[in-house]
Amino acid sequence: MKTTPNYFSQLAAVNVGEHIERKGQFSYLSWPFAVAQLRQFDETATWEVRRFDGLPYLATDCGTFVEVAVTVRGVTLSQIHPVLDSRNKPLPAPSVFDINTSIQRCLVKAIALHGLGLYIYAGEDLPATGEEPKAEATPPASKPPRSRVTPIHSSKGISPPQIAQIERLLEETGGDRNKLLAYFGCEQLAEITPADYPRVIRSLEKRRAA
Repeated sequence: MKTTPNYFSQLAAVNVGEHIERKGQFSYLSWPFAVAQLRQFDETATWEVRRFDGLPYLATDCGTFVEVAVTVRGVTLSQIHPVLDSRNKPLPAPSVFDINTSIQRCLVKAIALHGLGLYIYAGEDLPATGEEPKAEATPPASKPPRSRVTPIHSSKGISPPQIAQIERLLEETGGDRNKLLAYFGCEQLAEITPADYPRVIRSLEKRRAA
């Protein structure tokens, strides 16, 4: 019996690293790239900006929100996103530009729910590279290295320009290269996977901002 490939796995396997945009310490996937990749994958894919009493946003006491639903291969998933400023803080009185920007970000996140670029939003709990790892109670001498899940799209390491960027940030922040490599289970920077690369950059940029 022929098995139909899981479309989520196919989209999750796309390396989006070269199309990540950064504002401050936050990472975003370029929405034109996300839409282009989605349409190339499924030309019937559609998306809808949800309306609230005819408006493309919902104003509440907690803040303003937008919602976008994306349909791929007949599966519809929606994402709700608050209207935020450049520091990811809620805007009490957003402009039309702010709302439009949040709709674009929400669209990208709704696409990510189908797999494309989802790994960008992982690792928010990653500790700073200068943080001491928690000690384990008398581990046996022959204990094997900590196992880690390898994403399906991480068959190759990061590129030389990405390695150079990590080295530059390590130098600027005074980060500990050995602790960084140990956390990701690598012996050298070239072994860091494309999936882990955004998490490494976020950790170092947060350290620099602090």
